[in-house]
Amino acid sequence: QVQLVESGGGSVQAGGSLRLSCAASGYTTSRYCMGWFRQAPGKGREGVAAICAGPGSTVYTDSVKGRFTISQDNAKNSLYLKMDSLKPEETAIYYCAASRALYYGDYLFQEFAYAYWGQGTQVTVSS
Repeated sequence: QVQLVESGGGSVQAGGSLRLSCAASGYTTSRYCMGWFRQAPGKGREGVAAICAGPGSTVYTDSVKGRFTISQDNAKNSLYLKMDSLKPEETAIYYCAASRALYYGDYLFQEFAYAYWGQGTQVTVSS
């Protein structure tokens, strides 16, 4: 049974940083694609970043490019999201997701590409 458990959320002031972690069990992080999504209050879930098997296979939504970094440690079966220069509008629940196939480009920001989801971790950015 696949289980994804996020941690590292919290409260931070605008301009601050957080590092989210996602520990996977029952799933091999190096095999397919994993991603981070977020859902702000009253809004739909938005793809933020993703990483896939193979070199240089990371993507970011435009609003986080240059500020967020997605990475994974396959030895620890874990996924990370380092978030710098956070903005109040990025207050949301952040979810870790894992796929059962390789996807590319904009597909990586679509929820249907991911078969497994974590329970989410709250990130609150105050102004």
